[in-house]
Amino acid sequence: MIVIEISRPGGPEVLQAAERPTPVPGAGEVLIQVAAAGVNRPDVAQRRGTYPPPPGASDLPGLEVAGTVAALGEGASGFAVGDAVCALVNGGGYAEYCTVPATQCLPVPKGLSMVEAAGLPETYFTVWSNVFMRGRLSGQESLLVHGGASGIGTTAVQLAKALGHRVYATVGNDERVAAVEKLGATAGINYRTQDFVQEIKRLTDGRGVDVILDMVAGDYVARDIHCLAEDGRIVLIALLGGAKGEIDFARVLSRRLTITGSTLRPRSAQFKGEVAAALRRNVWPLFESGRLKPVVYATFPLREADKAHAMMESGEHVGKIVLTV
Repeated sequence: MIVIEISRPGGPEVLQAAERPTPVPGAGEVLIQVAAAGVNRPDVAQRRGTYPPPPGASDLPGLEVAGTVAALGEGASGFAVGDAVCALVNGGGYAEYCTVPATQCLPVPKGLSMVEAAGLPETYFTVWSNVFMRGRLSGQESLLVHGGASGIGTTAVQLAKALGHRVYATVGNDERVAAVEKLGATAGINYRTQDFVQEIKRLTDGRGVDVILDMVAGDYVARDIHCLAEDGRIVLIALLGGAKGEIDFARVLSRRLTITGSTLRPRSAQFKGEVAAALRRNVWPLFESGRLKPVVYATFPLREADKAHAMMESGEHVGKIVLTV
């Protein structure tokens, strides 16, 4: 099969097409003939050499795919050969075939293409497990999303809106403000020209928001604290702004705030299976009813993964970038 290897740590040019044997599914796994694979920030970090795959995972990049079940490993259940599926994979998605635990697979929602489905798993698993499980967004609570135009951001905006929450999103220009508001954000905030702390205070009449999904970290966390309502929660999922920052712990104590975070890739297959089951119950019906729609910004052939990574790093996209096989 054709795969995309990381020849050495570096820029997009280090992504090289190569041939490898088609993998064989192990116990509890399925083999997927890949039709499309999503491109994500962790792929970029892995290419740069700053985010190595966990033990036992493929060294190939790619954390989400859509395609057809080509074979079943011993004990794999829930799917049959020929089924159209999308899956959160532990690595190896940039390839013509990929193995994955069956529990991490979901059916392609009715009415969606393989390209659209390939952009679902990484973002929806991430948003559900962090915003709704770890961040406990519920009831009439509100959400602030940093990086609202990214794949994670557009997913969080749409999903929280579909489930009845007010959503605010920070983005890098006025065109993206319009884009996230079209997706359902109550307000987009241009962080280059506006102070998001002051805007959140203004938009919420001084109350603040209940949950913040933050992929920036660094000095954003100190500012996030001033955006939170009492008993508010910050959920960190990436460190684009740096791993360190100063925090006003007095405000954390006085307002009973929570700062938490997680990474998805190292989590167990059992945990990922639990998230998949929750998505199938709570989110997949929203696709089939038309209340959710994937946002695919661009597609590239598998062999042009370098161009997809260059676009990812340019920050010009709104939504998902997908490789087609």
